[in-house]
Amino acid sequence: MKRLFIVTIIAFSSLFSCSENDDTPLDTPTTNTTGLFTQTLSHDGITREYVIYVPDSYDGTSEVPLMLNFHGFGGIANQYLKYADMRPLADTENFILVYPQGTLLDGDPHWNAGLESDENKSDADDFGFVEVLINEISSNYNIDLARVYSCGYSNGAFFTYALACYHSDKIAAIGSVAGTMMEETHNNCSPSHPTAMISIHGTADKSVPYGGEFEGLSSIDEVLAYWTSFNNTSTAPVVNSMDDSGMTIEHYSYTDGDNNTSVEHYKVIDGGHVWFDISYDGSSTSRLIWDFVSRYDIGGLR
Repeated sequence: MKRLFIVTIIAFSSLFSCSENDDTPLDTPTTNTTGLFTQTLSHDGITREYVIYVPDSYDGTSEVPLMLNFHGFGGIANQYLKYADMRPLADTENFILVYPQGTLLDGDPHWNAGLESDENKSDADDFGFVEVLINEISSNYNIDLARVYSCGYSNGAFFTYALACYHSDKIAAIGSVAGTMMEETHNNCSPSHPTAMISIHGTADKSVPYGGEFEGLSSIDEVLAYWTSFNNTSTAPVVNSMDDSGMTIEHYSYTDGDNNTSVEHYKVIDGGHVWFDISYDGSSTSRLIWDFVSRYDIGGLR
């Protein structure tokens, strides 16, 4: 199987189990309008969609961070928003939140996390789309372009790693849930600045195995080794463990990297292929990611 589509085929998520409610995004906000909206833009001859949430705390008078959250293979942005809902954090922390929508590959939405090659079945220019997306949002809202963060689930996490490797000039820090790096990304990764990274992954994930047993995928240990080496962090992590409703979560923290960057990993023992409904020291998955990435801007620790 060709390498990119190990990503998309195996990273099938359970997003469609999310229940519908009355917060379906509305269309066509005016500049600086707060609320939840579906927007479109044109890129590479394709009309692309994204869901944007602007908290009531935003008033346009000062720059705010931007968080991009990418769905898994087969995902629908406005359903994924309910599955990996960061809106309460956006409300309290005053950042703009965007859930972009991937294009179809053989009928299923996906993110093209691979470079252009004969082995890549996708021709979606998702890297270019993200650049245009950031530019459009920053033209409509007062965005701190030094504090653009990316996170994702499954195929969306693969894409987040690729953004950090190939377009790091746009991304300050990243988060991964149930995702890893393709070997292609791992081998060609060349960020332009030290990049803080947090990952959350289950040891019983059968879609994206923790040990990287599928061809073309890096193990989580290999991913951690790459980012700790690139950022020049400590090699011996501080390790803590916590029990949450019978589930053991091990926390590994690698610190003192270049520009005061760090790498953190939450190893969910017997955890599966999900956006985890966990509480680590009182923090949810979304809170763990936000509290980590928000410590950094594109220059390192703020």
